[in-house]
Amino acid sequence: MEIKKDKKNKMTKTFHIYLKANLFFSNSQKAITLAKIKGLGEFKQNKVIYSNYEAFYLVETAKATPYFKNKQINLEKLLRILSKKDKEFPLNYLVYKDLRKKSYIPKTGLKFGAEFRVYEKNKTHATYLTFIKTPKQKINWKEFVAKNRVAHSTAKKLLIALIDSQEEITYYKVNWIKL
Repeated sequence: MEIKKDKKNKMTKTFHIYLKANLFFSNSQKAITLAKIKGLGEFKQNKVIYSNYEAFYLVETAKATPYFKNKQINLEKLLRILSKKDKEFPLNYLVYKDLRKKSYIPKTGLKFGAEFRVYEKNKTHATYLTFIKTPKQKINWKEFVAKNRVAHSTAKKLLIALIDSQEEITYYKVNWIKL
């Protein structure tokens, strides 16, 4: 456990989060508590496993200190590692962080072909499947219908996050209706 200053310049205790074999994890009690209370990570085999977005969020908000190859690394190094693995990471992280700020719990949506499954607090099933686009990225109607069908067939709503050039995010919720 270490002590760091958070964004409000307040001293806070951090826990260690480790990156090994493309997997982020921690076995600290604080990590376990955050997983249970805030939905940050998944508790499995006596440790908390994190997505790349969850791990980066914990480091950026001064809750965790990252370690890679048994050495402490800073936020910038962590961003370089994650961006090398996924060139869309910085843009997608903006949406992850914004959803967290709005009290949603985003989890990986890979199984559904989405960037995130988004949970409302105290819900056991995701409400939304989130797809992220910029104005320069085009989406064709077949792709849009396919994404909407996946969301509908899994009892979720489609949430499109559009990120503009100033990194402002506009969300479009798509509902499936019968006429």
